[in-house]
Formats: sequence, structure tokens, C-alpha cells
Amino acid sequence: MRPLSLIELDPGKFSLLLQAGSTPVEAVIVELGHEPHGYFWEGVAQVLVSTEAPGLAGRFSYDPEAGMFCAYGTDREALEELGALMTAVATDAERLRRLVVTAEADGFEFDD
Repeated sequence: MRPLSLIELDPGKFSLLLQAGSTPVEAVIVELGHEPHGYFWEGVAQVLVSTEAPGLAGRFSYDPEAGMFCAYGTDREALEELGALMTAVATDAERLRRLVVTAEADGFEFDD
């Protein structure tokens, strides 16, 4: 799941984490006019859930910061699925580019 990680903070409470600046697609994010911080990655997660995995909606919460993306909750399976979706985007520049361009064309605004 690299560059993301899933940790259990307390029994039955999980966090999916991504350190901003830790992905091989940072230059593409900047090229597309965005800041590669936790809020941008929350937008990526929201787009992925709404377009590719609507069954994940409402199964976890987001708590990003400038330096880190974080999704958390008690549903480990949902966070693992989100992690797999995000890993595919965070490691593939062309997939990230398509996601951002399509989302913006559909009216989605990434939080920069």
C-alpha cells in the first residue's frame, strides 16, 4: 500500500495515512496547478469514492492537514479499499492526471 499506511491507533480504531511529499507524482500535482498536501489528497479520496467506490461513502471520516492526508474510522476493510485506490493514483502519474482533469471538468474543486 506504499506510500500509504494503515495503522491501528486503539483496538478497532484505524487511520489511513499519506505523508505529503512522499509520492512519485508530486511534480504532476504541481504541474496541474495544485499543492501536494493533505487537503489535495482528501480531494483525490473524495473523487475516488464518488466515482469508483460509492459503497465506501460514509464508512470513514477525513482529517487531513497540510503535511498529511488522514482517513480514519472503525471499518478497516473500507480503509484498506480506499488505500488500494489511492495507492494506484499516488504511484501512477498518468492516472493521477486523468483523475484531476476529469474531476475538474466535472466541476470538482480541489482544496488548495
